[in-house]
Amino acid sequence: MITYSLLEMAVGLAAGVASGAFGVGGGVVTTPAIRLLLGYPELVAVGTPLPVILPTAIAGALTHIRFGRADLRTGFTVGLWGLPATVAGALLTRVLGGSVVLLITAAVVVLAAIDILRPTRPLAATVDSRALTPASELAALIGLGTGFYTGMLGLGGGFILVPLLRRFTDLTAKGAIGTSLVAVAVLAVPGSITHWAIGNVDLPLALSLSVGVIPGAVLGARLTVIARELHVRVAFAIFLAIVGITLGLTEAGLL
Repeated sequence: MITYSLLEMAVGLAAGVASGAFGVGGGVVTTPAIRLLLGYPELVAVGTPLPVILPTAIAGALTHIRFGRADLRTGFTVGLWGLPATVAGALLTRVLGGSVVLLITAAVVVLAAIDILRPTRPLAATVDSRALTPASELAALIGLGTGFYTGMLGLGGGFILVPLLRRFTDLTAKGAIGTSLVAVAVLAVPGSITHWAIGNVDLPLALSLSVGVIPGAVLGARLTVIARELHVRVAFAIFLAIVGITLGLTEAGLL
């Protein structure tokens, strides 16, 4: 019999809102929370969010698709290219160790916060969402990079993918978030399986966290749909900065 902790369910709810609102897959909430609030080992904090991310990303993506805020072809293209890299990234966590992985996670989060505030536009008239076909080099590079990041850090890939989609395609901020969730849902499958196989997933904890993620993802996606795009970008950046700085200082022993 599974006992659901109210704190764990609350973390799941917050992860769902973050996923639906910002396209990050929810790991930005669950990874620090599993480590800092729930007291689990570092690699469990890295691996366990991925199976939680799957229903979160699906629920958030479906809501964005319903409101026309996702490019399905681009999302699936990036996701499929990233599959092998996700497995490689997950296996690398055993070599690097949990503390190193979490410090890298904190740095990436802060860099993503800075990047999301920069003005973004297509680099050329021919570089838009139509360019991300399965055969394009751009799709391969974005997919492989996002997949490796997803597997190694367990954050779902949204931190990298949302800024990249904003910079290299004609998608709006909301469209990039919805499209990111489609790719995140694809990448979470091989990442979850690999982390489970090497012992980085606590299944009871993952199930407990999952209780709140679906309603949270739907709520977050709806909030994004009705919000102004500038507000979405600023809120996303502030959220990333707070989480990244807190996690980095904690893992470095300064908090």
